[in-house]
Amino acid sequence: MRTALFRRLAAPAAAAAAVAALLLTGCSAQGAEGGGSDDPSSSAPGEEESPREDGESEADDGAAEEEAEEVVLDFGDESEQVRELQARLAALGHFLAQPTGYYGDVTLGAVSEYQRAEGLDVSGTVFASTWAALTEATGAPSQDELYPPQQILGYGDNSDQVRELQARLKQAGHFEENPTGYYGDVTTAAVRAFQEAAGIEATGTVFEPTWEALTSQTRAPSQEEMFPPVEIPEVEPAQELDERCLTGRVLCISKTSQTLSWVIDGEVRMTVDVRFGAEETPTREGEFEVYWKSRNHHSTLYDSPMPYAMFFDGGQAVHYSQDFAANGYNGASHGCVNVRDEAAIAQLFDEVTEGDRVVVYW
Repeated sequence: MRTALFRRLAAPAAAAAAVAALLLTGCSAQGAEGGGSDDPSSSAPGEEESPREDGESEADDGAAEEEAEEVVLDFGDESEQVRELQARLAALGHFLAQPTGYYGDVTLGAVSEYQRAEGLDVSGTVFASTWAALTEATGAPSQDELYPPQQILGYGDNSDQVRELQARLKQAGHFEENPTGYYGDVTTAAVRAFQEAAGIEATGTVFEPTWEALTSQTRAPSQEEMFPPVEIPEVEPAQELDERCLTGRVLCISKTSQTLSWVIDGEVRMTVDVRFGAEETPTREGEFEVYWKSRNHHSTLYDSPMPYAMFFDGGQAVHYSQDFAANGYNGASHGCVNVRDEAAIAQLFDEVTEGDRVVVYW
């Protein structure tokens, strides 16, 4: 432990790790690195000290300084060998990030943990003994372990690049919907299908090999392919409201006209298009009340976003749907009331309060 400390005291960042090691072991630092004494009786480099008659060395109090152990890698280093160090530590479960080639705080901590696990002096520095033990315990890292594939796109992403992904997958026959820009369940399944067809590990996430394979097999999509026009069917105006909607604050939802009207004391303040659940998951009719609002809600049941959700009956809610905005009535909800005008429902979310009534009717 003493010799390791001589090397660590050379740099402030490394010194902190050495002090931590001292606290762990109860050791104390002694002296400075060899050759630093002004005492004329100290030995010249390469010379052995003359033994005294009592068998002790003539230097200091008679204890011969051991030669400091070689430092292989240390804090602040940046090289391919650091990348190899990180990959070997990762193979043993001590380095959880991707190799970068830079020896920073994360690597110092990983080295310290490895040293502690192996019963070596805990310094955070890779001495020759640490490197020898590590290379003996691990195999030479592969190219993929040294340079793991980078993620390009994944679940939850929302961008124009996701639209491009969806348009390219559609060209390849793996995406049947119009691009929405949101990476959800449908896109994950489409990516997985493409990966299986291309002989790539089917993860459902777009890493570099998947993106390279997809772009090599497809052409750059046009603006119309990425942002296809949506045909909006004629919707009957909400002219005659159910009489239950004429008093108080009510979200008045008509399945006949496919509209939601925000009504206060019989006055219609806003009307928006809506769509409902499919035949197997219908939206329930009746009179309810808003019992919970969740601005950035995410469905745990269907693993999909439900922004501006206003729950009125069990898991059924009024909320914004990006799929409805992109695909119109060529689809359905799982029972919720979908709104495709994001600006309108954002305003509605701010105005509606818990306890306001909801009426769903034909």
